[in-house]
Amino acid sequence: MGAIETTHDRPWATVMRVPVAGGVTWFKACAPVQAFEPRLTAELFARWPDRVTEVLAVDEARSWLLLGDAGIAVGDRGNPPEAWLAALASYAELQQGETAYALDHIDHGVPDLRMAALPAGYERLLASELPLARDDVNRLRDYAPRFTELCAALAELGIPESVQHDDLHKKNLYSDGGNYRIVDWGDSSIAHPFFSLVETFRFLQEFNHLAPDDRWFRRLRDAYLEPWGSGLEETFEIAMRAGWFVHAIAWTRQRDALPLEAQADFDKAFGIILRRAVAQTG
Repeated sequence: MGAIETTHDRPWATVMRVPVAGGVTWFKACAPVQAFEPRLTAELFARWPDRVTEVLAVDEARSWLLLGDAGIAVGDRGNPPEAWLAALASYAELQQGETAYALDHIDHGVPDLRMAALPAGYERLLASELPLARDDVNRLRDYAPRFTELCAALAELGIPESVQHDDLHKKNLYSDGGNYRIVDWGDSSIAHPFFSLVETFRFLQEFNHLAPDDRWFRRLRDAYLEPWGSGLEETFEIAMRAGWFVHAIAWTRQRDALPLEAQADFDKAFGIILRRAVAQTG
C-alpha cells in the first residue's frame, strides 16, 4: 500500500518495512551467519504466539521472514524496568518449554553453546584478534581455568539448556498494548537460559543509568527466576558471571563472518562486551 523502506541494512541481515492494507509488515532477509533465524522464529511463534513476533510467512531455503508488526519497542518508551518486570516470567516459561526442542534447534543450525562446548569456545575467543589491550587479553587468558570451573559448576546445578536470545534488550522487546513480544532471534543459541539477562541488565545500566546495586536488578532477577523454582539465586549469580564470557564467545561468530571493512565498526560494541568480561576476572 506504499513504498517499501529499508530500515536496517547490516552484514548479517536486511530488514524492510512493508506497508499493507490495515497496517505494516516487516520483511527480513538473513545472511548465512544467522540463516537459522527464520525457522527458529517460526517454530517459536507456532508454540508461543502470544510472546514472539507474529510470523506471516517463512522461506527457509532463502532465509527470509515476513513478520507482523509487534507494536512499540520498550526502548521508545524509555526502557522502563516495569516492562521487563512484566515480560521476564513469560520469557522464562518459553525457555522452559523449549528445552524439549533444544537438540532439534541445534540440528537446524542454532549455535551450540551448551556447557560442554564452552571451554573450547573460550579457546576460540582467545585465538581471535581481539580489540583489547594486551594486558586485558592476558587477563582473559589467565582466567581460562576459572571459566572452565564456572561452566562445570553451572552444569552440576541442573538447569536444562534451552533457547537463549542473547540480545534481550530495549530494542528487541515490544508491546502491542497487551502482550510483550520478543523480536530478532538472530543472535540466539542453545545455552544456559540464565545467560539471557546479561544484555538486559547491561542496557539497564548503560541506558537507564541504574547502579549495579539498584533494587530493580533483584526484583527483575526474582521475577525471571520465579517460574524456575526457589533457591536459585546463587545459580543465577554464577550464570551472570560466566555469561559475560559466553556473550563474548557468541560475538566472535558474528565477527568472523564480517567483511574486513565492517570489523572496525563492529569492534566498537565488541570492545564494550569484552571489557565487561575482563571486569569479571577481578
